[in-house]
Amino acid sequence: MNVVGSNTALSGVVVNKVLRNTFTLLSMTLLFSAVTAGISMALNVSFMVSMGCSIAALVMLWFVIPRVANSSMGIVAVFATTGLLGFGLGPMLNHYLALPNGGQLIMTAMGGTAVIFLGLAGYALTTRKNFRFLGAFLFVGILVAFLAGIGAMIFSMPGLSLAVSAMFVLLMSGLILYQVSEIIHGGETNYILATTTLYVSIYNLFASLLHLLGAFSGDD
Repeated sequence: MNVVGSNTALSGVVVNKVLRNTFTLLSMTLLFSAVTAGISMALNVSFMVSMGCSIAALVMLWFVIPRVANSSMGIVAVFATTGLLGFGLGPMLNHYLALPNGGQLIMTAMGGTAVIFLGLAGYALTTRKNFRFLGAFLFVGILVAFLAGIGAMIFSMPGLSLAVSAMFVLLMSGLILYQVSEIIHGGETNYILATTTLYVSIYNLFASLLHLLGAFSGDD
């Protein structure tokens, strides 16, 4: 009996299952957050409500999802988190829609996000390169960018804010490569955690691209 071959085949089955579950759940959460964003836009909620939703989502991301990721409540927590993040996008989307070319900016940001995500995920899947070495760099980079973003907001520094958005585009692109690679190489076997990471990557990628496009178009 070829034990090595059997273990390899079993590992491949597990990886394929995690990939399938991850991308299925990711599609569902993106659709759900689009619906909640639409509701938020229709209600014309304030930026304060948006900030409250973002804070609540961060609490879910940091303290709730890691604790329930191995249970059925993990799926509920993922939908609650992505719904909050989607709802929090409403004020920003309404802001851009009020601009002369706001609709075009939003569609361009959405298209750019889709191209980047599909391109990077496809690259990781086809080449099967191991991007685990990016882990420490991404952790430090995201922490620095997050703190710099808070500083830019508090001290009203538009230049720094643009730099942070550019950093997030690069960091989220790296995070997509890292997470898909982790699934392929067995480093991540929990599809709920994998979905959460990829969703956050797409969310931040879209928001950052929209900010950059708005700034360079002269409307932001």
